[in-house]
Amino acid sequence: MRRDDRAPKPDAPVYEGAERLQKVLAAAGVGSRRACEDLIFRRRVTVNGRVAQLGDKADPTRDVIHVDGERLQVDTRLVYLAMNKPRGVVSTMADEKGRTALADFLGNRVEQRVYHVGRLDADSEGLLLLTNDGTLAHRLMHPSYGVPKTYLCEVSGPIPRNLGKRLAAGVELEDGPVTVDSFKVVDTLGKTAQVELTLHEGRKHIVRRLLAEVGHPVARLIRTSIGPIRLGDLRAGRTRRLTNAEVAALFKAVGD
Repeated sequence: MRRDDRAPKPDAPVYEGAERLQKVLAAAGVGSRRACEDLIFRRRVTVNGRVAQLGDKADPTRDVIHVDGERLQVDTRLVYLAMNKPRGVVSTMADEKGRTALADFLGNRVEQRVYHVGRLDADSEGLLLLTNDGTLAHRLMHPSYGVPKTYLCEVSGPIPRNLGKRLAAGVELEDGPVTVDSFKVVDTLGKTAQVELTLHEGRKHIVRRLLAEVGHPVARLIRTSIGPIRLGDLRAGRTRRLTNAEVAALFKAVGD
């Protein structure tokens, strides 16, 4: 007997902790249960790559759910924060030397234990991401995923016109070459200038070393974005929770 290729695929496994899919979506902030039922009915929701149907269940701690092709984080145990690290603060959750660390700014506002994604040296400031999602954190930091980071730097001037081309072509450092994705002069004031550059690199002190190598040492460095997440007007020392759309954009940035 020939196998019927048109036979329906077997149902996706249902785990012990599974709940009605519309309830899972509503708990994640997608909308009311009725609105979530409509999304499912219109075939705009997938669970583990399978188009969902009304009546399906999902386990928010195990299943991968997409809405309109974008990954939705439905596990309410996971936390995603943006922080504006002030200058003089070390990029550790707690410091054995007693220096001001990241956890000192969280207080009791976050019940879960979170970790920083990457680092900024103590003299640098700006955007850091904090999360307890180890898988996403690893992908954001791993160079193979190529997540861009943008920095605003105050450097010594004047800036030659060909500096952007030189940085794009690559500059050799002691631990290998580095190139930038984009570079522009934001402002000039006397013997100093503000420049913005974007690169995928994550090596230690890479921006400071790069600009020092081309003759423009950094006096101040602010990271303004990591992938799709921007620092915006978040005040120094403050944190905010990422929106569902921002978390989805982070997953997209690492190819999920």
